[in-house]
Amino acid sequence: MSAADVPRSSPEEPWPVRVVSQKVGAWIARLGWIWVDGQVAQISRRPGAATVFLTLRDPSADISFTVTTNRDVLDSGAPELAPGARVVLHAKPDFYAGRGTLSLRADEIRQVGLGELLARLEKLKKLLAAEGLFDRARKRRPPFLPTRIGLITGRASAAERDVLTNARRRWPAVEFRTVNVAVQGPTAVPQIIDALRALEADESVDVIVIARGGGGIEDLLPFSDEALCRAVFACRTPVVSAIGHETDTPLLDFVADVRASTPTDAAKRLVPDLAEEVRAIGQARSRLERAVRNLVDREEHRLTGLRSRPVLARPELMVDQRGGEVAQLRQRAGRCLQHRLGAAENDLRHTLARLRALSPAATLERGYAIVQRADGHVVRAAAEVTKGDPLRVRLADGELSATVDG
Repeated sequence: MSAADVPRSSPEEPWPVRVVSQKVGAWIARLGWIWVDGQVAQISRRPGAATVFLTLRDPSADISFTVTTNRDVLDSGAPELAPGARVVLHAKPDFYAGRGTLSLRADEIRQVGLGELLARLEKLKKLLAAEGLFDRARKRRPPFLPTRIGLITGRASAAERDVLTNARRRWPAVEFRTVNVAVQGPTAVPQIIDALRALEADESVDVIVIARGGGGIEDLLPFSDEALCRAVFACRTPVVSAIGHETDTPLLDFVADVRASTPTDAAKRLVPDLAEEVRAIGQARSRLERAVRNLVDREEHRLTGLRSRPVLARPELMVDQRGGEVAQLRQRAGRCLQHRLGAAENDLRHTLARLRALSPAATLERGYAIVQRADGHVVRAAAEVTKGDPLRVRLADGELSATVDG
């Protein structure tokens, strides 16, 4: 029967609860047998009972299923199974119509060994690296002196004590907002992600620290979870990873903006040492004072040297020297002018003598006269006049009027 042929419910013809339960059970049964990966959150073994109940939880989300299996199946596949272990099981979803609950019925359970876990982590590491979650170019530097530090760690843990104590020893005024979460087990990853989101939303938090003490590889598995790594990568606030000891390297160390080898090292990276900063400020002030003193001494010596120069020691000397030079120049100018005037006077006298020598007046001085007709024409020959023509005779001293008689 196709989906179009299935009768639909309506207000006039509703389905009874048993019909809904039957249809849900039928749809779930179509999924068949599947392989499921998860973390054991709880094991319930009842004495004398052949059935064992497990609570299987997703390591990265707050989702769990109830798993039922036979005691022989559990003993043969995972005889030393304990809460917190990772398992892979072959199961079939079952819908219990009486209570309307969904569970898994397993016929094979395999506990994931350490080698397989490491292989999965290495595969996940390559995947995250290929996507750029480990890229150094995107890592942000925490502020030099954060206003408030967000701390995600276990309640009353040694890691919390190390971070708070060492940070406040270095900078007593530092402020923390601490969020206590489970740092191992099936609830660790969801709680850490929720705490990370809460601190990310707090605008007063300048840097976030995720801290945990040392432990085995299985204990540190939550800090290599893919969902947690992606949540840290998506944070806009710088994140510091302080997980375990120096040799512990969960995937969170590669995604975080700063990796601290230990929680104590994280405290040293978060805030500066007040004593060292005060000492550095004192040294800087001393260097500045020495530099200022040296500068003042150099300038004072330079001013002393300038003042000792004659031009500043006896400024009137320069005026006297320039006055002597001006007097010498005036004397030279006077002599030059007198020489020029004397030479010009001699030239003028000679020119005047030549002019006088060539002037007609000098000729008249010697007794000669100039005869001119009435029209001013100078008479040079007797043929130029006729009898009765009036003439003008110019002498050295005065003029005469004459008439030609013949």
